[in-house]
Amino acid sequence: MTLGQESSLIERAGGRETIEWAVDHFYDRVERDPILRPIYPQDLRPGREKLKLFFVQWLGGPPLYSERYGHPRLRRRHFPFVIDEQAAERWLALMSEALAAAGIPQAVRSAIEQRLRPLAFHMVNAHQDVPREPLGDVWME
Repeated sequence: MTLGQESSLIERAGGRETIEWAVDHFYDRVERDPILRPIYPQDLRPGREKLKLFFVQWLGGPPLYSERYGHPRLRRRHFPFVIDEQAAERWLALMSEALAAAGIPQAVRSAIEQRLRPLAFHMVNAHQDVPREPLGDVWME
């Protein structure tokens, strides 16, 4: 990092390994959560891996998600899952717990959570007429 250059959130959070650990911890909690588990598909492995790639990229790391899947188009990719406000709040709570458990400093967690909140609520689609068929691993431009 050169003088005057700000570090990325992923660097400030502890790097890719820390973020991947947090995502694993988050998914471990989702597996046992009565609100979120019913929303997720039976097999959590693909989502776990996609979230790791997305978070690394979203927090300022290499564009791993886009290289594999194209533009994230998160809202469209989440249409198959009926997501309401309660689920968005619960998702944020579990992610906050996972970030804390990963040892990410409070100031960095706050910055991440501030960016996550509008993103989580952008996924809310429970009362909307949206296409519910899954996209799978399709490349999107």
